[in-house]
Amino acid sequence: MRECFHVPDLFFRAKEFKTRLGIFLHKSELGCDTGSTGKFEWGSKHSKENRNFSEDVLGWRESFDLLLSSKNGVAAFHAFLKTEFSEENLEFWLACEEFKKIRSATKLASRAHQIFEEFICSEAPKEVNIDHETRELTRMNLQTATATCFDAAQGKTRTLMEKDSYPRFLKSPAYRDLAAQASAASATLSSCSLAEPSHT
Repeated sequence: MRECFHVPDLFFRAKEFKTRLGIFLHKSELGCDTGSTGKFEWGSKHSKENRNFSEDVLGWRESFDLLLSSKNGVAAFHAFLKTEFSEENLEFWLACEEFKKIRSATKLASRAHQIFEEFICSEAPKEVNIDHETRELTRMNLQTATATCFDAAQGKTRTLMEKDSYPRFLKSPAYRDLAAQASAASATLSSCSLAEPSHT
């Protein structure tokens, strides 16, 4: 006979699971420079949303692309990078993604110089770890700023994160704990969806 948790118990477990992620995020004082991406989306009250949330968390270990395509994934990864004092790579990558959406040529040029001063130039406050050739190529690209002028530098930082920081994130106790809870929550939700509705 299949055992199923009562709905209040299920929501409590999902809420507890989300709280774990919230603690993980708040440990690193999220919110600076990532805009809405750094804000964790709370308030799921339905089993479908809880299932989606669990699948989201479990998807982060499938590929780096899935992590970067998830708002909660980016927030959690950013929190982890802050504990390693290496959040500048992700913040630069995010800045480049937003930069590509700019349609005004004037705003594009202005923002390009801001990003360069913040992340690329020597002694930048959030200087990313790229080679001299890429740095100089990016500097030259700024002379006629286009949506692709940071592509080389963005690609270098993405590769660095994927090969270096991302595997450590997946091995971190915080993520492994979250993934275990996500698996349990997903299994519980599947069990309940297959069970016959009980009459009260």
